[in-house]
Amino acid sequence: MSTPPSALPVRAMLVLGTRPEAIKLAPVARAMAAGPQFEPLVVTTGQHREMLHQMLGMLGVDARISLDVMRTRQQLSDLTARLVRELGGVLREQRPDLVVVQGDTTTALAGALAAFYEKIPVAHVEAGLRTGVIDNPFPEELNRSLIGRIARWHFAPTPAAARHLTDEGVPGEQVFTTGNTVIDNLLWVLTEGAGVSAFRTDAKRILVTLHRRENQGERMRGMGRALARLARRGDLEIVLPLHKSPAVREALLPELEGHQGISLVEPLAYLDFAATLAECDLVLTDSGGIQEEAPSLAKPSLVLRTTTERPEAVEAGAARLIGTDPEAIVTWAERLLDDPAEYRRMATAGNPFGDGEAAHRILGQLAEDFAADVPVGLTASGPYSTA
Repeated sequence: MSTPPSALPVRAMLVLGTRPEAIKLAPVARAMAAGPQFEPLVVTTGQHREMLHQMLGMLGVDARISLDVMRTRQQLSDLTARLVRELGGVLREQRPDLVVVQGDTTTALAGALAAFYEKIPVAHVEAGLRTGVIDNPFPEELNRSLIGRIARWHFAPTPAAARHLTDEGVPGEQVFTTGNTVIDNLLWVLTEGAGVSAFRTDAKRILVTLHRRENQGERMRGMGRALARLARRGDLEIVLPLHKSPAVREALLPELEGHQGISLVEPLAYLDFAATLAECDLVLTDSGGIQEEAPSLAKPSLVLRTTTERPEAVEAGAARLIGTDPEAIVTWAERLLDDPAEYRRMATAGNPFGDGEAAHRILGQLAEDFAADVPVGLTASGPYSTA
């Protein structure tokens, strides 16, 4: 399938279901809507329905189609099947020229798979992240690897991510190093200056985010006990926005409710989250995107996982992968809180994830390929060619 220059603007369907996807695709959607080359169609799947609805408008994103795929304690297999079916129906009705997915969620995988079934080319934003362990994080590592087999355009945030793709056999002419769009959005939000921090004291401030499936259960309860130990120091304010997942809340609430110095808050709107991140001294997280945002604001991060698909921050010295053992969490947090030299080394390490221009690079490449007399079907060449 090839779109001639006369067919511009390109009808691009952006599929998102979670808050991180909205944050990272918002710069792409805004840039597409601002010019004549693209006609964006934003479809939300509802994977993080409540979180998503509180933020899309403030990010300047107009969602034209909203699906309702979530069910209480839904199994991944059921969610995936429902997503592919529902997105397939939208694709057949709308017939876009292009589908854009981001990252490694079930929504992203289902969007890419449904587009493949409808023979519509896929652009993958934040491509090439790998831990090398197929079930860690689960199911994200498999999701992003599978999307890598489907996508026509691979927009890698860093040179290391781009190398993962070419090492796996993706043709080099389909891989583009752009930086990460999360930095585009963070800089945009801070320029807007509309967020309100969740911190309320002048104590040392720790921002915590926890939600990974592989950390839920006893492992997450242990993390909660570690946070409670830290709070007993008496010189900290810990803010933890509680994920909506019942499994996360069942693990953390018994360990943390009622502890002085710990503020358990509902998920923060993105502008407020950015303001809270800007005011913290230290980040403890098992999340992905915050590993990229924190270095932009000179905030050291302790990554509470055994693997990370973002090793660039660790290699730069801006983050440290410390695992999930409660003793290690307490030890490393106190080291950074009490050792100014160690803290300064991490805070000044710099950000390897981009300069805020990723969305413009993505749109530039897509516009060039659609306007030129080059194939823009499922694949252009190489081992994944369907020709």
